[in-house]
Amino acid sequence: MTALASNRAVRDPETVRTAWFLLLAGALVVGAWLALAWWSASPYSRYVTHGGYLAPDGFAALCRAVPFGGVVVPALLHAAAWMLMITAMMLPTTLPLVMLFRQIVRGRDDHDRLIACVIAGYFVAWLAFGLAAHLADLALDTVAERGTWFVTHGYWVGAAILAGAGLFQFSALKYRCLEECRSPFTFVAARWHGRAPSREAFRLGLDHGIFCVGCCWALMLCMFVVGTGSIGWMLALAALMAAEKNLRGGSRLRLPVGLGLLGAAGTIVVAQI
Repeated sequence: MTALASNRAVRDPETVRTAWFLLLAGALVVGAWLALAWWSASPYSRYVTHGGYLAPDGFAALCRAVPFGGVVVPALLHAAAWMLMITAMMLPTTLPLVMLFRQIVRGRDDHDRLIACVIAGYFVAWLAFGLAAHLADLALDTVAERGTWFVTHGYWVGAAILAGAGLFQFSALKYRCLEECRSPFTFVAARWHGRAPSREAFRLGLDHGIFCVGCCWALMLCMFVVGTGSIGWMLALAALMAAEKNLRGGSRLRLPVGLGLLGAAGTIVVAQI
């Protein structure tokens, strides 16, 4: 009887569809990691690391051919790199909500489109944050190019980012957003009514992305300190954010992570004095 039940489970169409969905999601995430690894090792790694994005080689001809290409082309390449990072680092952390929503709408004819709307909304929230971070980084680079202070004191910026991320670990906003991310059933129930399916699904993903940005933005900014092209640091931060959002004891990481970041900031300053 046990073998028969196992065979029926394997043949169940929904079980098969779920397995394929997880397989495709896993392939997408692994593919994003591999693409980032290749890109970081390529001659165009500057578009991942946010360094020298206006260098004359590489896409110089395309920059000249496109109106305002010196700004548009690098920005699009940075956006592509950022979306790869979000796919690799953040998409796995939101799979519990996506899987729950998939179970809720699985009987609908438009369930694939609704799931796509949720994921699209989630990515829009992170893309907006990535654009803001890119503009801030660009402004900082512009200021640095106009003076010599950053040449000898640039470490203060890195220390400030790490210290800010450490302090944010203890903030009420961090854990207000984190609790929303850790309660997918309550989150979906409050936002999905099925009256305007596509709009509600997109808003569900967008809201989830906003709360995800709210609890993870400071840790993501640490990428600008340790290197946005560092696969090792990306993996470490992705694992940390996934643990905070999905593990039973994830909220208890606030103390060691916060103290660790503050300690790293202090170490940078002391080492430079």
